[in-house]
Amino acid sequence: MTVERYVIDTNVLISAALSAHSAPGVVVRRILAQGEVLFSEATFAELQTRMWRPKFDRYLTLESRKLILHDFRAVARWADIPPAVSTRRFCRDADDDKFLHLALAGAARVIVSGDKDLLDLGQVDTVQILSPAMALARMG
Repeated sequence: MTVERYVIDTNVLISAALSAHSAPGVVVRRILAQGEVLFSEATFAELQTRMWRPKFDRYLTLESRKLILHDFRAVARWADIPPAVSTRRFCRDADDDKFLHLALAGAARVIVSGDKDLLDLGQVDTVQILSPAMALARMG
């Protein structure tokens, strides 16, 4: 049996951490139970940077943020992005390209995102870009 690989955008991971019962929270739990989460150094660095923002202090303790980052680092499948992939451009916001680079390099077929710039693309090569609700519907 082949395990499906997923790229989860930072905004979905943070939304899941803030609200376990939301669509992002449910889809992240399902992905962790049924598939593999891919990270690259760039996508994990973005998650770390965003998690430490002071605006999250009232929602998540520093200890819980450390634990979330530790757990994702431990369970993730890591992918290196080859130069031939890392130079490709897809999004209006070039900063979002790192998620597509990761999906292409790591053989993920789905990116779960709440980012309009990514969602507007719909699909790139064999990679579908889905909102958390769309990903849940696809998972059944």
